[in-house]
Amino acid sequence: MEEKLISQKKPFYPISEALTRFLKAYDRWILTPIFYEDLLRFSGSIAVYDKNDQDSLWVRVYYTDTERREIDYNLKKIYTLLHSDGNESGISYLNVDAIDYCTFGNSKPFRIKIRNILNDNFTYYYIKKTDASRVYGLELEHMLSPYNLNFLVNDSTLIEEHIAGIPGDLFIKDFLPQCTDGEKAQIAKEFVKFNERSMIRLLGDMRAYNYVVVPTHDFDQVVYKIRPIDFDQQSFEGKLSVYRPQFFKENKALMDLVRSKLNHDSINQYKVEERSIVSRRIISSGNRLKKLIEIMQTEILTTSANLERLKGEISKFTKDKDFMESKSMGDIMHASMRFVRNHYEKVDMHNLF
Repeated sequence: MEEKLISQKKPFYPISEALTRFLKAYDRWILTPIFYEDLLRFSGSIAVYDKNDQDSLWVRVYYTDTERREIDYNLKKIYTLLHSDGNESGISYLNVDAIDYCTFGNSKPFRIKIRNILNDNFTYYYIKKTDASRVYGLELEHMLSPYNLNFLVNDSTLIEEHIAGIPGDLFIKDFLPQCTDGEKAQIAKEFVKFNERSMIRLLGDMRAYNYVVVPTHDFDQVVYKIRPIDFDQQSFEGKLSVYRPQFFKENKALMDLVRSKLNHDSINQYKVEERSIVSRRIISSGNRLKKLIEIMQTEILTTSANLERLKGEISKFTKDKDFMESKSMGDIMHASMRFVRNHYEKVDMHNLF
């Protein structure tokens, strides 16, 4: 059943002139010293295995000595651009420990491991082919979720910072069984909120390997949050269920938690809470979100068949006929933002009396 949720491979959509102006205005646009296509010129690769000797679906690539020197320098330069002001004074203290390439999935990213040789601290970032859908996904996540995102982009190359956490599939398999009943109830609550947030902002394909679980120690307990790490399926698919993580079989264990730990009233309460929080973020984002959605309304980001199906399914689900007037995925996003705002205002009015 789940295999049919994703109907087709999503194409890459180019960055429009209007979106380029937006990205430049908010300091996202950058002329990188190396491009995605440059990294494809590797001369060989070896498989990368995890700590359990399982194939990670990443391969470690290598280049000729001449190319490697130039690539290493440029990758360290990108790191300084992503995490500071591009100042090259600290480049001599950085080392490119690994360049990995993922052959699984749609975006086929490169993962760059950068280590500070003075203290052995290391971090990752990703280099991907530019896609307008992903850029919209990253910007919407930045504005509508609890988390800020750092990324840089140009016509051909997208650079994303690493989002730390335990991959969802690994968490469900190895960590969830060890959680206490209280922690499981808290994870169930977070999954309800994550599910609601994904649907509101039309972020699709949140299977377990496309999000991470982030544990944070807070006094005498561990608090778990869920963060998406893949934004490829932003506003493309026509099935509403694709934007609801609850319908993916990889998330069954978390849905079982929701059913066993939360009653119907609690689930509805958490949904209302999340809509209200998203609505506040819509308000606080000001002109930035408004400008982004206005640009998105003029873009072609899906097929006409997907658009017709999605606006029909959302209209039926919300009982809001405004969705049927949509001429683009941006229009559907605009209607979704308006629907959430209206809901929030009604809740606030109710609480005043």
